[in-house]
This record gives sequence, C-alpha cells and structure tokens, in this order.
Amino acid sequence: MVEIIMAVNNAVNNFIWGVPAMICILGVGMFLSIRTGFLQIRKFPYAIRTTIGRMFRKKDASDGSMTPFQAVCTALAATVGTGNIAGVAGAIAIGGPGAIFWMWCSAAFGMCTKFAEVTLAVHFRERNKEGDLVGGPMYYIKNGLGKKWQWLAFFYSLFGVLTVFGTGNATQVNTITTAIDTALVQYNLTNRTALSMLNLIIGIFIAMLVAMVLLGGVKRIGSVTEKLVPFMALFYVVMALGVVFLNIRNVPAVFASIIGGAFSPKAFTGGLVGSMFLSLKKGVSRGIFSNEAGLGTGSIAHACADTKKPVKQGMFGIFEVFADTFVICTLTALVILCSGVSVGYGKPAGAELTISGFTATYGGWFSVFTAVALCCFAFSTIIGWGLYGARCIEYLCSSEKVVRPFFVVYSFVTILGATMELGLLWDIADTFNGLMAIPNLIALFLLSGTVVKLAKEFFEKEKA
Repeated sequence: MVEIIMAVNNAVNNFIWGVPAMICILGVGMFLSIRTGFLQIRKFPYAIRTTIGRMFRKKDASDGSMTPFQAVCTALAATVGTGNIAGVAGAIAIGGPGAIFWMWCSAAFGMCTKFAEVTLAVHFRERNKEGDLVGGPMYYIKNGLGKKWQWLAFFYSLFGVLTVFGTGNATQVNTITTAIDTALVQYNLTNRTALSMLNLIIGIFIAMLVAMVLLGGVKRIGSVTEKLVPFMALFYVVMALGVVFLNIRNVPAVFASIIGGAFSPKAFTGGLVGSMFLSLKKGVSRGIFSNEAGLGTGSIAHACADTKKPVKQGMFGIFEVFADTFVICTLTALVILCSGVSVGYGKPAGAELTISGFTATYGGWFSVFTAVALCCFAFSTIIGWGLYGARCIEYLCSSEKVVRPFFVVYSFVTILGATMELGLLWDIADTFNGLMAIPNLIALFLLSGTVVKLAKEFFEKEKA
C-alpha cells in the first residue's frame, strides 16, 4: 500500500513541481517585482524599520483580532519551523549545496510575492459572525475577483485543509520525534526497539498541548506565538552563528559550493547529484515550504492584525521571507556544510543531518539543545498552521461551528505524524504545497494591479 501511495504521489509531485510550476512560482514573483518597481529592494530599509519598530510597540488588540506583532509572530511561527532545519537538510542532500542558491533566488522574488499576499489579505478581509477578522487568499479571491472566480477560492480552501495535516502537522511532529530520538540514542538512554512506543507517547503529549492552545481561539494563539517565536529564533541564530565562527575557515569553500553547485551539482557532490534541474526543484520547493511565499498561508494570520493599513502590514511579508530564508535557512546550510559532516548526497535526510552539524562542532552534548530548539520550532509551526486550516475549513463550510471539531481532529493527527516515515511525509507535503500554490498564484497575477494601486497610494500619503 505504501509503495502505491509513493508511486502516485511521485507522479503528481513530478508534474506539479515540473518546469511549468517553476516558471509560475518564479514568474509571478518576478512579475509582481517588475510591476511594483522591485518594491522589496527599494523599500527594504523601510520594511525593516517599520516591522522591527512595530514589534516593540505594545498595545492591546480589539476583540477577534491580534496585535500586528502577534500576527507576524503567528505567521513566523508557521514559517520559521522545521522547513528551516529538516527542509534545508533535505534540499542539500537531494539537490546538493546548489539548492541553497535556488532557494535564495526564489526568496528574492518571494519577498514581493508575500508582500502582495499580506496586503491583499488585509485589504479584502471580513469579520465572521463571531466578530473575528478573517482573510487570506480565499477572501481576496472572493472579494477581489468576484463571483466567477469562486471556484478558485473553493479549491484553495480545499487544498489548504489537506495541506495543513501534512505540511503543518505530521511533518512537524515527525521532526520532533526524530530530534528527541537522536538525542536519546546518542546518550544510550533508550534503544531502537523502545523508540516506537516513545514516539507514540510524544505524539499524544503534543496533541494535548496543541488542542489546549488552538481551542483557546485567536487571542491565545497570538499570546503563545509572541512569546515563543522571538525566543526560539534568537536562540537558534546565536547557536548557528557559533558554528559558523568556529569553522570560519570553511566558509569561502562553502559559498563556492553553493554558487557553483547551482549550475554544476556533480562537481560538488561526487557525482551523486548530477542534475541542475533537481537542484533547482529542491531549492525552490523546500524554500516555499519554509517561507510560504506563493502559498498565501501567512496572509491568513496577517488578516487578523488590528491595523487599518494593508501596505504597512504587507511590509511584514518582506521581513518574514528575509528572516526565514536569507537568515535562518542560510545559517542552517552553513551549519551543515561548514561543520564537515558527511551529507550522504542522493539519500533523503532531515533534522538529524542538521543536528550532526551542531554536534560535530560543539560535541555530542549539544544534541539535547538542538532537540529542544527543534521541538519549539515544530510546535510553533503546528499552532500557526492550525489557524490556517481552521480559516480554510470555515470558508469551505460557510460556518464557524466546524472550527472546534477541526481543531480536535487536527490535534489527533499529531499522533499519526509521530509514527510515520519521514521521506514519504516530506514528499506528500511538497505535493500539497504545490497544489495549494496554483490558485493563489493565479489570484496574485490577476490582482497585481490592486497591489500596485494600494502601494502607490500608501507611499504617496507617507511623503505628504
């Protein structure tokens, strides 16, 4: 049965993430960049000033909403996760070091893509019957494109519900169990035969925590993420920078392998990864899995922000992609490649490869700290994607009453994720990510004029 699922998924995945998908994802990002005059570059200093400044501004949100800081933390909770740790490791193992170069390229355009998503989500959002702010791709399709495009909003929501169980939940829990298992086995605190039972217990425990947070509603989700995300991100960045500085002599060769490997993977992987397209495919797909630019999911959290300025909130989209990919994903790649650990090109890899990079530099004891960091990253991602799934199923069913039952089911999926195979999980997640991106990219292309108009009007007022 597993072999059949893998065969079907591979066929769908190869089609979705083939040449047309690469053209669409990078093409829409490039199209938006050109139409906005490369706003992500021109206004990058403004984006950093605006976002960091608002992060430290404390204020209470109105009922049914989050503060702008809580909204960005919830979006970052979903983006800064295991995609940065396990996803980057997998991209390097299958696509070679050059996959990181293509990850950077997709992120450069992805900053503008996410800016557009967030801006549109805040501009076209609504309040549901319970008074909560709701928005995202399905709402900017509905309110921005009109009735004839309702089918596009339906498919986005449908793919969104399916995606959250894999991308936002099962793969995250799998990474948590992998990290804990690696740390325990390294210290001989357990054996391989006992791990399956341990993983089941971990899955049940995480399911309980997830349910406690999600069933508390938007306010509790925002409250948890604003405390967890800054701590975990800062901790990881400091530890990763330590690895880079301790292996500083290897940095020039690593950047040479990233840039050279993008065009000639075979020369830097011993011939085990020989396809430039495979390197590009893994870099772009895992980059999108990490920063979500093109998926539209992050905009669902931003639509909850208590703000009246869509473009100003859109600046957080630029900041998120930059922080996620250019900072954290790059540091993960440097940890793996600078530390000198054996990558095993051509074979699937995950969190254990990143952990090996840390332990090779700091010593085996550090596996405990990386396990804790991974647990925080993955848990925050599960929470963020839980909100995304709730908004998608609420739109599909045109009712808020389905949200609580969804949260319960979503929580139980963590138990399944704790005991499934990593390789199949990542492949399925890649497939659903691709399916989810299609309706969103179409909407962004059609609504690009609205993005340009909103940005122009906003910056004209700022100058006045």
